[in-house]
Amino acid sequence: MQTLKSSNFDPAELDKFSDLAHHWWDKTSEFAPLHAINPLRLEWINSLASLNGKRVLDVGCGGGILADAMARKGASSVLGIDLATKSLKVAKLHALEAQTPNVSYREISAEDLALEQPASYDVVTCMEMLEHVPDPQSIVAACASLVKPDGWVFFSTLNRNGRSFLQAIIGAEYVLGMLPRGTHEYAKFITPSELATFGRSVGLEIQATRGLEHNPITKRYKLSADTRVNYMLATQKNRF
Repeated sequence: MQTLKSSNFDPAELDKFSDLAHHWWDKTSEFAPLHAINPLRLEWINSLASLNGKRVLDVGCGGGILADAMARKGASSVLGIDLATKSLKVAKLHALEAQTPNVSYREISAEDLALEQPASYDVVTCMEMLEHVPDPQSIVAACASLVKPDGWVFFSTLNRNGRSFLQAIIGAEYVLGMLPRGTHEYAKFITPSELATFGRSVGLEIQATRGLEHNPITKRYKLSADTRVNYMLATQKNRF
């Protein structure tokens, strides 16, 4: 078993996603929302930091939904990292079955990889992960260390306010049943200003923000300027 230098993980969170690992690529499962938003976030990332020919890292890759898509978008290489062993096995199996080019997966923390491969990636993504770790600021710092100067780092997470509590927890988990109950903890949600502060402290400058909105009637998602619930931040690493 791998010895982890970083302790920035919650065993209960790893167990939660390990129990669901066999559902990662089932588009009707608990991961249906991720499959639904994946084309939106992929195109937004690619519009700002063209993935073609880039070396890309996906932090907290889970079963590889985004990593696989970025590889198919033309990245020269995509590495997905996670600490959930079962999820990584699913990601690797899917890549083999789908014959996805230029994608690989590794069980290692962002902090440990940052010590091993500083300034090595053109694009780093960390999506739907920060709200699941004890110290999100440490993850942001690791992402900043891993990206090259002028490279791009993309984050997505959940805002912390009354609206996000009602929609992301009460609505999504208890009323609509879109996610398993207990998927999120409100206290771990992060406001855009907090995330921007984390980024600026390690040389990441905010370049763009986008919200992800869900229509419960049409069951469709769209990008918008509304960052009150789900939101994404695009940052770029300072050269100096």
